[in-house]
Amino acid sequence: MNKPHRPAAPSVSKRPAISDSEALDFHARGRPGKLEVTPTKPMATQRDLSLAYSPGVAVPVKAIAERPEAAFDYTARGNMVAVISNGTAILGLGNLGALASKPVMEGKAVLFKRFADVDSIDLEVDTEDMDEFVNCVRLLGPSFGGINLEDIRAPDCFMIEDRLREALDIPVFHDDQHGTAIIAAAGLINALHLTGRDLRDVKIVCNGAGAAAIACIELVKAMGVPHDNVILCDTKGVIHQGRGTGMNQWKSAHAIATDRRTLADAMEGADVFFGLSVKGALTADMVRSMADNPIIFAMANPDPEITPEEVAEIRDDAIIATGRSDYPNQVNNVLGFPYIFRGALDVQATTINDAMKAAAANAIAELAREDVPDDVAIAYGGTRPRFGPGYIIPVPFDPRLISAIPVAVARAAMESGVARRPIADFDAYAVELSARRDPIAATLQRIFDRVRRNPKRMFFTEAEEEQVVRAAVSYVNQGLGTAILLGRENLIAEAARNAGVDLERDDIEIVNARLSNRAAAYADHLYERLQRDGYLFRDCLRMVNNDRNIFAATAVALGDADGMVTGVTRNYATALSDVRRVIDVRPGHRVVGVSLALCRGRTVLVADTAVHDMPTAEELADIAEEAAGMARKLGYEPRVAMLAYSTFGQPQSERSNSVRDAVRMLDKRRVDFEYDGEMAADVALNAELMAQYPFCRLSAPANVLVMPAFHSASIATKMLQELGGSTVIGPLLVGLNKSVQIVSLNARDADIVNMAAIAAYNAGG
Repeated sequence: MNKPHRPAAPSVSKRPAISDSEALDFHARGRPGKLEVTPTKPMATQRDLSLAYSPGVAVPVKAIAERPEAAFDYTARGNMVAVISNGTAILGLGNLGALASKPVMEGKAVLFKRFADVDSIDLEVDTEDMDEFVNCVRLLGPSFGGINLEDIRAPDCFMIEDRLREALDIPVFHDDQHGTAIIAAAGLINALHLTGRDLRDVKIVCNGAGAAAIACIELVKAMGVPHDNVILCDTKGVIHQGRGTGMNQWKSAHAIATDRRTLADAMEGADVFFGLSVKGALTADMVRSMADNPIIFAMANPDPEITPEEVAEIRDDAIIATGRSDYPNQVNNVLGFPYIFRGALDVQATTINDAMKAAAANAIAELAREDVPDDVAIAYGGTRPRFGPGYIIPVPFDPRLISAIPVAVARAAMESGVARRPIADFDAYAVELSARRDPIAATLQRIFDRVRRNPKRMFFTEAEEEQVVRAAVSYVNQGLGTAILLGRENLIAEAARNAGVDLERDDIEIVNARLSNRAAAYADHLYERLQRDGYLFRDCLRMVNNDRNIFAATAVALGDADGMVTGVTRNYATALSDVRRVIDVRPGHRVVGVSLALCRGRTVLVADTAVHDMPTAEELADIAEEAAGMARKLGYEPRVAMLAYSTFGQPQSERSNSVRDAVRMLDKRRVDFEYDGEMAADVALNAELMAQYPFCRLSAPANVLVMPAFHSASIATKMLQELGGSTVIGPLLVGLNKSVQIVSLNARDADIVNMAAIAAYNAGG
């Protein structure tokens, strides 16, 4: 077999050293531990208390007594997983007891929440008796939507899981077994893809016959690897038919007829090595004896059976994965269990079966083959991985995992008949999942859907930048329209190569302003606008040839494109000034910047965050109208609060008077949206505080905040983003008669795509 081309693998970095004192301080500081309980319903009034507890709580109690499945509707059960251990096999530390396992179980619960928004609680069961453990978990089962077993020694873990799966009608999943198996299977799928092999033909040697090892070979067999193509080894050698020493029912199930007796014998001609054993178990001679393009998954922790450096000294055609974060291709269970449970919970699955595990493995594998966005590159420390021997498994902080794996798992649960609550619309489900990690996604999805129905031609003005090229390709791939890349052809091609994307397609156009046959017409248009402002025709032609914002804005003004997005290499004010030379304000409107902020489930628009430094009363009234119009475009019924540091005249100030004057102007204009002011931000956003002013005209807390000045708007949105954990998009440019959006300097590809979609949406039609 020919050896595949070997792309350069990411460099190996050293794990930062963590001292014992640092680890203890981390767990002890502030509130000890890593978990707290946060209520999901208000608890501010006597009425809230009456609804949450007595007497109101009696109503759902009766409903659940009549129909037990109603617990998924009226309690947290449907999003709750118990992480349960008896501490008999904690990490690589051994049997240290149930209580000692608590930091690990708390950590697992945190990962469930962080990565998949699954609520979780840790339970440490202080017994080594299997019957006691099973009975305890079985009796607690109705409290949860799923059970994640952790750090339980073999072979107890096999029997405990089997018995609980039989006793309970919710998913029971021993992550030490199946989590490792799923991620290893995903890596194997991609390694086979790169080396031109097939699951049905590959020869695998697995060293280690514990829980994770047996789960790995059971899953790959379920996915198509023939039984006789897998050799399982333990400390006593090959597990073969007729062997009597050191055997149990789980090992016996994988015994094959072979004359090979040692690990070294088994490794001769092997395509794949799965190591779940000990450091140094795989020797240089064993690696040399493997087939061409060997696949080596050395997953022992904390030290692998052989290191990537050691393999590289022996041969240069191997694909290597380990369990460590300081090497490429980490087999990390966090890629699996949060998302697998997410999908299982969302269809109220009764179990997690092989079909769901295989679906998860395939979804993870497919994700690694896709182009990598900026968010993932950031997680890699700025190095953008590309599918190849050094990148066959995604990184845990890849934001795409949440919308890929649960969808695959849920669909497999439905197809295999274990789902009690089928999902009707998987596209909508994927959007809902994305919104769990990126709350603004649901709002943007409405915009994307509208644009797909009426795609637009969009100028990407700084196409010599890698993130702009990636954004343009994403714009096209998502069916939003045609991307027009503005720049020098050779530099755009170089950016595309560096970004790992293909520009050879009908819906991507490349335009060089200096060579465009439209340059003269654009210069004529610009000269007509600027001739009385001291510009000669040659000045206008030079601007069209040299300034991409001018060229793109003129193209949009003359109808050669529907919109443009810019700002990656120029600050907002400069980009806006360029655009304003060419594109007029829409009649009867004012140009303003509106930022969209989502914090703790609430969406609020803030204006003006880009244009007016110290707006007059008239400008504030105009800003309110523009922001309200934008709110409606985004699907919100506007309730506009005109903000100041005072509330309805107390205390008095000159700036507050301007806000009050703006409210009076809105009164005279008879606008068709709710508004009031002046008021402080807490009054505008808090229903109880607002209730102290019964004359306030807002029917509920505001969702549009008009700031008294640009500096306060900018400060507020940046503070929300940094301190309040808010997601902020914008400023969105509103009020021009053509569709233009300006991103922040050095914006990421995802931000550029979002703004391009908004520009396309505003282009209408």
